[in-house]
Amino acid sequence: MSVPDPFDQFVADRVASRLFSHDLSVFCPPDAPADRSASIRHRLGWLTAPGGFSSRVPDLANFAHDCWDEQIRRIYLLGMGGSSLGAEVLRDMGPEQPHAPKLTVLDTTDERTIREATETLSPANTLFVVASKSGGTIEVASLERHFWTLVEEALGEKAGRQFVAITDPGTVLVSLAKDRGYRQSFLNPPDIGGRYSVLSLFGLVPGALLRQPMDRLLESAETMATRCKRDGFGNPGLALAAFIASNARNGRDKLTLLLEPSLQSFGAWVEQLVAESTGKEGRGVLPIVGEPIGKPSEYGDDRAFVVIRRPWTTDLQEVGARMRTGGHPVFEIEMATDELGAELFRWEFATAVVGASLGINPFDEPDVKDAKLRTQSQLEYRHARAAFRFDPALERGQGYSRREAGRDAGVTPGGYVAVLDYLPQEPRRADIMSRLRAALRERTHLATTYGLGPRYLHSTGQYHKGGPNTGLFLLFTAIDDTVTPVPGTDYTFSALKLAQALGDFDALAAAGRHVVHYHIEDPGADYSAALESVLRGYR
Repeated sequence: MSVPDPFDQFVADRVASRLFSHDLSVFCPPDAPADRSASIRHRLGWLTAPGGFSSRVPDLANFAHDCWDEQIRRIYLLGMGGSSLGAEVLRDMGPEQPHAPKLTVLDTTDERTIREATETLSPANTLFVVASKSGGTIEVASLERHFWTLVEEALGEKAGRQFVAITDPGTVLVSLAKDRGYRQSFLNPPDIGGRYSVLSLFGLVPGALLRQPMDRLLESAETMATRCKRDGFGNPGLALAAFIASNARNGRDKLTLLLEPSLQSFGAWVEQLVAESTGKEGRGVLPIVGEPIGKPSEYGDDRAFVVIRRPWTTDLQEVGARMRTGGHPVFEIEMATDELGAELFRWEFATAVVGASLGINPFDEPDVKDAKLRTQSQLEYRHARAAFRFDPALERGQGYSRREAGRDAGVTPGGYVAVLDYLPQEPRRADIMSRLRAALRERTHLATTYGLGPRYLHSTGQYHKGGPNTGLFLLFTAIDDTVTPVPGTDYTFSALKLAQALGDFDALAAAGRHVVHYHIEDPGADYSAALESVLRGYR
């Protein structure tokens, strides 16, 4: 008996129109637990966001003009995951605006990155956008305390004018913003989840500050939403969902994005959206982003490719043709500059439909909380004993390393290698990792991913713990050469970052994942060289 084509099945089941009418049976059967259906019901606001936020554009433009008139020349966005990745897309992919303020996204606890931002800070000319759906994200709260202390020292009672908040109603961030006298608080509808929030205030406020045409972004997204409502051919979202779902069903669950350099931030946004939405209950689709392009023969039969290119370029079109000739499925997307909103919505819609096809809830992140709790446990252990907990203990070897009990250094066929990097940041790291990922793939034919800690915890971290148990996780940490206190706590950013890494090791090990931890205790080490030395040892 033949398996029905996913697209035809989606059409026959009227998945598109039912999704837009909030028919929860798209995602769960009638006898599903009440908490599951409720969690889905309260996460569907993104479907109407493009049209719903159009009326806010003039007010956002006025707000941005006021900031420019007050000589705001630099914006620091303090956010993680869905609260930051969408803003990066709008910054990097919108039309060039020569006189727009410079946007720096701080989604890190890395000492070097924070120190650089601190040393170049001009408080009177800087606006801090504090973005957190929950209002209590530990990285965001820590960064806010750090920069608030600096700005208050410089500007006194005027410090609040340099801060705005984006959050849900009723969060602790709302209260904090009121107490500190923030310039403004933007309250987002609570029925829009973080990774589906780029077309809401989490994306629109930074976009307006960057002088991007938010009206055009929403207009193109609304046009795409209208097309995605159709139960039939001509539905771009269903076409993309069918491609992803059918290949995942056939074992090609490594969704490999081939992107032009100017579209890399879009890839990082898709990575979070797809991995965190689908990686749960032992299932999922793993986006592969940032891997150098190789020969078709270098890839395993677990790959499906999406080529995303500009209309005026042909190089990636030729790469896609070579992949098809080599036996790999390829889906092509031609993205015009003024169609960014459309593509953002198309991927949101397609990802939700893929989740329904996999029989999971694409709007929750059940395994993310575990790493957060284990991070807090590590901080509490350090507070009580003045040291972190390493269980199992580190062993002296090539630096220090440890692995969960009973695991060797191999990886299963059809699996993947995930490099989790908590090392102090260096400018050459990206080039080194690109080269190493290509070498790993060539030797093993395995997919490779690269996660910058703690950023990946709010992106692929859910997939790592909740998706298929086929990964080899190589976790790298180090002792920082500076220690910057987090105001109002007894720890530094360096300690927080290490606690997050150790918490994730503990969570991965508890989930039965194959994780190896390499730790460097020399603050003056050549971190990238150490990383390269370890990775070159894997065959």
